[in-house]
Amino acid sequence: MKLGLLTAPFPETPLTEVADWAGTNGFRTLEVACWPRTGGKQRRYAGTSHIDVVKLSPSQATELTQDIARRGVDISALGYYPNPLHPDPQHRAEVQGHLRAVISAAALMGVPVVNTFVGNDKDRTPSENFTAFRHEWPALVSHAEEHGVRIAIENCPMIFSEDEWPGGNNLAHSPAVWRDMFEAIPSDTLGLNFDPSHLVWQMIDCERAIEEFGSRIYYVQAKDVEIDRNGLYQHGTSAAGIGWQRPRLPGLGEVNWQRFFSALYRAGYQGAVTVEHEDRQFEATDDLVKAGFLLARNTLAPYLP
Repeated sequence: MKLGLLTAPFPETPLTEVADWAGTNGFRTLEVACWPRTGGKQRRYAGTSHIDVVKLSPSQATELTQDIARRGVDISALGYYPNPLHPDPQHRAEVQGHLRAVISAAALMGVPVVNTFVGNDKDRTPSENFTAFRHEWPALVSHAEEHGVRIAIENCPMIFSEDEWPGGNNLAHSPAVWRDMFEAIPSDTLGLNFDPSHLVWQMIDCERAIEEFGSRIYYVQAKDVEIDRNGLYQHGTSAAGIGWQRPRLPGLGEVNWQRFFSALYRAGYQGAVTVEHEDRQFEATDDLVKAGFLLARNTLAPYLP
């Protein structure tokens, strides 16, 4: 396993500078954020575009990967987290088109994994959304297969605010859905980007999930979660986490990292462990963002070679 970071919290910093800082400070891999370079309103922690995948040529891809490697880090994944099952057909087509471009860019760069969401229509039932998944996703997986790139679906429900309530914007947040997903599309190209924080607040046994789905875990993101007990008392579980679960840096929340890594080692996982920084207390400046990453590094380093 190699410790890495997701570049999304550095939207204004060139990728080479992020790589320099990461390599100097003990990180060995980068998950590079690859949203479209179109501007417009973005949700928090989204919209960063460190690689223009649409305009990337084969020679540029080779030059970029070699440049990053010279700085002491590798690119372990490209990340783009939209809603490929969005209810608006035009928006759905646009994000699926860009996802295809990200996959094609990963192939040019020799990057093995693209991290993303399945998507969801928050106002439809899970069964209706799964029908949409069966219709929309086989072609996306086929595109990845043709390019020799794996797709890793993050298990975040994407329900942090009222505009994402009641169903959230990502269907693939629980073991029952993962089972159905892999049965519907059995290709080894499709797997999981496993983030333990999203299981904790859903009261899903993280170790059991790793044991069951270890062979389909293609990527790991390290993020913690804080449960506000007063907020939980005020709002209850029917709020689906709104008002009582807060993303935190590893070591500042409820994840038992010793048991988490023990389960990963038992499952034979050998990929990147990428810090996903979404902690509001460490985001006001680049220096605070960096301090948060270093805190996470110090928490996770004892479990890594």
